[in-house]
Amino acid sequence: MDNIRKNSLDEVNLEGWIWKDFLQHAITSLSPLELSSYPIPRNYLDRKSIVGSKLKPLTAHTSTWACCTQKLRQVRAACVQVNSEISVFNFLISPLSRYDLPFFGADFVTLPSGHLLALDFQPALKNDNLHTAYFLERLLPVHKHWQSLLPDGGNIPEEAKRFFSPGFLWTRLPLEEDSNRLIAEVIFPAFSEYIILYINLIRQAKAVSNYRSNLLLDGQKNYMNYRAEKDPARAMLTRFYGKEWTERYIHEVLFDL
Repeated sequence: MDNIRKNSLDEVNLEGWIWKDFLQHAITSLSPLELSSYPIPRNYLDRKSIVGSKLKPLTAHTSTWACCTQKLRQVRAACVQVNSEISVFNFLISPLSRYDLPFFGADFVTLPSGHLLALDFQPALKNDNLHTAYFLERLLPVHKHWQSLLPDGGNIPEEAKRFFSPGFLWTRLPLEEDSNRLIAEVIFPAFSEYIILYINLIRQAKAVSNYRSNLLLDGQKNYMNYRAEKDPARAMLTRFYGKEWTERYIHEVLFDL
């Protein structure tokens, strides 16, 4: 048990991390599902590194929180803070393939150039109405409401589109006071509503056949492989922690299927 983090946010030192309330809200919302510990090697639970010159040092702090439930294979958050300039909340819920559920994905990134904010129920099987129709009919009205209050985030790579749903909430915000208001008054309640809807889907999910489960598992693996190969944080993490640590973190922790 020494290498397993308990389901307590108190063990994660996230002082100064602007997305802490989002993670706390997610954990609180999911808690009624009876969270269990998910094994994360201790070397990846909490890591700090300093690079740059003495005059301009860059301090990176990466912390990982994870758990699982009866229907969810892995719920995990990767939290990154670099000085006061970069702040990342990468949150992913991966269901067990025995249940016909999408992934829940949230990527909230603050860079010197602005905020990149993405939220979605990401399908494991893109062109499968049995997999997508039942949740999209409930997700799309929620998406329409919150997206109407935000600027569009712009185009995404063509190869990535198969991993997003029509309920993809996506925006870019500049670093200014009004953006902080939008994060508090739009992004946070949108995140909360997406979480509530996803929890309702979990509660209603029934086990599927072995054949269907295998199809879902293949789709989940394709999704995980793509996310691991294209992880945009790779260069930053490699700079701070080295290539070997970064590649193992990406493949064995973040996208470990």
